Amino acid sequence: MDDIFGESLNFEEIHIKQGFDEGHKDGLVAGKEEAKQVGLKVGFEVGEELGFYKGCVEVWNSAIRVDPTRFSTRVQKGVKQMEELVERYPVMEPENESVQEIMEDLRLKFKAVCASLGVKLEYKGYPRASSSGAKDVAF
Repeated sequence: MDDIFGESLNFEEIHIKQGFDEGHKDGLVAGKEEAKQVGLKVGFEVGEELGFYKGCVEVWNSAIRVDPTRFSTRVQKGVKQMEELVERYPVMEPENESVQEIMEDLRLKFKAVCASLGVKLEYKGYPRASSSGAKDVAF
């Protein structure tokens, strides 16, 4: 009689292990896909913000080339530092530990330059569709 119960207990353990193994395998596949989607989203957002700052630097540098006396040396120095930070950002190395520090320095320098210029510029991200009746557009 011990064999009958022993086999049924073993049968249950085998099914539990198989279920766990299948669930683990499916979880790995789903986790990789989710990680890919999150990585794409975060990468896009970082690139978008970095592009915003680069665009500001290019506009300000153009204004400085047209009239070097237009901005104070302090503003010009800040724009130059922003340009160096944008160039130093490791776009192709997302796991580089300096990405957070460089982005934070860039944000602070941007705020300082804007304050020195007396302008109220702010990076708000790509405009999202409003919920007031706007429809999602797909191409």
